[in-house]
Amino acid sequence: MRFFYSLLAMFLFMSAHPLAAQTPATQTPLRTLGTIERLKPEFDKLLPADSKLEVLADGFTWTEGPLWMGDDKNGYLLFTDIPRNSIFSWSKFHGISLFMQPSGYTGVTYYGLEPGANGLLKDSDGNLVMCEHGDRRVSVLTPNGGKRTLADNYKGKRLNSPNDGVLKSNGDIYFTDPPYGLPQRENDPRRELDHFGVYRISKKTGELTLLTTELARPNGIGFSPDEKTLYVAQSDPKKAIWMTFEVKEDGTLGPGKLFYDATDQVGKHPGLPDGLSVDKAGNVWASGPGGIYVFSSAGVLLGRINTGERTSNCCFGEDGSTLFVTADSNLCRIRTSTSGL
Repeated sequence: MRFFYSLLAMFLFMSAHPLAAQTPATQTPLRTLGTIERLKPEFDKLLPADSKLEVLADGFTWTEGPLWMGDDKNGYLLFTDIPRNSIFSWSKFHGISLFMQPSGYTGVTYYGLEPGANGLLKDSDGNLVMCEHGDRRVSVLTPNGGKRTLADNYKGKRLNSPNDGVLKSNGDIYFTDPPYGLPQRENDPRRELDHFGVYRISKKTGELTLLTTELARPNGIGFSPDEKTLYVAQSDPKKAIWMTFEVKEDGTLGPGKLFYDATDQVGKHPGLPDGLSVDKAGNVWASGPGGIYVFSSAGVLLGRINTGERTSNCCFGEDGSTLFVTADSNLCRIRTSTSGL
């Protein structure tokens, strides 16, 4: 009976947040969101003076994991709605459509409010890789149908809830594993590991290596253009920071160094450090309290795209110069003067 009422509550919750009717994004004007905050002159070289954050779709529960697939002409964006256990797609020709459901939990019992897939990435063959909360694994969608598990345990103990990942040019996958997908998070009785870590899946051997446990809540992750630096966000309200790690020749990490501290912004603006993307010049575009923070490679805050919403993630797509942003129930985009890696 408790399971029935839990499912009923989830159904009513999602029914109260229907998807807005969508039209292809070529039709204008689109609703805009937030403001642009220019803090350093260098920011003007990254974002045109007339740039606005456009809302492509809304009415979701909690959007995450944006990933551009294909080229500018025939490509499309994938993104997750974690509570709905779904992956959606968007294209300028067809608007919004359901791509996959279930996305991250295939069990038969209630599994909290965030059971679905979170971060998305492509492997070295262009296949879709998913960080799955409920099934507690990193999986890949195989070309001929079905999924294959890439990692679901460390030394025999189940992962917590893989959150976000990034591909290295040699085919290795780096990902974070905080407790956010567990129904009771760090206090969940199903938790088996005594740490929250950053891991690497070897393309060559498939081996899973624990790289660091320095962050209490590791989340968004990305490489610098030369892959000598790994950026990792921490979604901890008591220590809302981004860290950098030297990537050694063997792919392991050196000690972490503070990149930027936004703890003083927690509570003043909605949200925490979360997903991130890096552009071709090495600037870091990272979701944080209030919106998207844009940092130079030296950790200088150049400007912000203030959404006014809890902002989860961002990625570059289309011709490489469009930044897609997932902000609470919204899917957004903004034109830039740079392009992503």
